[in-house]
Amino acid sequence: MHIFSDRIERIQVSPTAKISDRARQLKAMGVDIISLSQGESDFETPSSIKKAARRAIDEGFTRYTQIDGVPELKEAVCAKFRDENNISYQMSEITVTSGCKQLLFNALMTLVNNGDEVIIPSPYWVSYVAMVEIADGSPVVIPCKSANNFKLTPEQLDASITPKTRCLILNSPSNPSGAVYSRSELSALAEVLLEHQQVIIIADDIYEHLVYGKAEFSTIAEVEPQLKSRTLTCNGMSKAYSMTGWRIGFAGGPEPLIQAINKLQSQSNFHPASISQYAAIAGLSGDKHFLKERRSAYQERRDTLVRELNHIYGIECSIPDGAFYVFPSCADLLGHLTPDGDTLKTDSDIVKFFLDTAGVALVPGEAFGYPGYFRASYATDIDTLLRACERLRTASEKLISV
Repeated sequence: MHIFSDRIERIQVSPTAKISDRARQLKAMGVDIISLSQGESDFETPSSIKKAARRAIDEGFTRYTQIDGVPELKEAVCAKFRDENNISYQMSEITVTSGCKQLLFNALMTLVNNGDEVIIPSPYWVSYVAMVEIADGSPVVIPCKSANNFKLTPEQLDASITPKTRCLILNSPSNPSGAVYSRSELSALAEVLLEHQQVIIIADDIYEHLVYGKAEFSTIAEVEPQLKSRTLTCNGMSKAYSMTGWRIGFAGGPEPLIQAINKLQSQSNFHPASISQYAAIAGLSGDKHFLKERRSAYQERRDTLVRELNHIYGIECSIPDGAFYVFPSCADLLGHLTPDGDTLKTDSDIVKFFLDTAGVALVPGEAFGYPGYFRASYATDIDTLLRACERLRTASEKLISV
């Protein structure tokens, strides 16, 4: 008997969640595992944010709130977009959700009809394709060359747009590649989008504050104000603010789209957790000195991990400009034999070999629509990164070239 819907049968469990769960299971069994698989900072939520949450509990802010967030939080989000991104939104153009992931899901469910095409540059965050498919849309995956730092070109974008194109998902800084689109690169993409009025842009800016060196963050509605009326600018508290478990995402966009998203939210989870909302107000409105300090720490970790990975046989790693991931090539290891005589045919085989042999959890490039690579997070301390790389180095030296 066919028990489940076609919709649920079409999708798989998130690969990053699956690998992270497997790493936790092995740890619980007493196996010494170093997990570089999950996109979660090892830094604590800032104390000022925790204090705001405790105060919200003590003052009784524990009941239902407005569907799209309490007014004080929406005001803080408006101020954030104005002060940090030079984009002016009214409160009616803001929505708050239970994490940026739910925000993206709500947006696609709101915008996409059966057969609508959604352009997704590859490598992409693991959930984009699944979300489009759940919405009965057609993902149009565009592989972006490593030589162009994994970024979509205007020529690729223009060639991919058809009369069926409904949305473009643009993630900068990127998960998994760490690619950051410059202002001029966004402007060039915007020129193409201005010629295609039917395309809605979903800008996933969740790693906005994690940009290093000379790279600077920009978002497309800021770079080209003419696109503001068809851009949903998405962000949240999870990454830079170390609030993954608090589940607060937010977006600014055209009021009709925001109200439609709110209608969907009213019939699903209703509203984000009240306590988390008041914590987010403190994060957005309070002292942000910790962002600079943590950004400096991440950059040191990035440089360490890139250097060490490039000393490992068969791995080649470029330097990303943002987020807290590296996305190295492991293509040179394909076709090698393990000590047990198994052939490494895919990057998933390589990642499994490293987990089983070295006790290091990574995510295969196939999960991001980009075979021959893997993702490693450097959202952990340098000593852990060094131990992980030493294990990977030892394991790779056991492989047999044929």
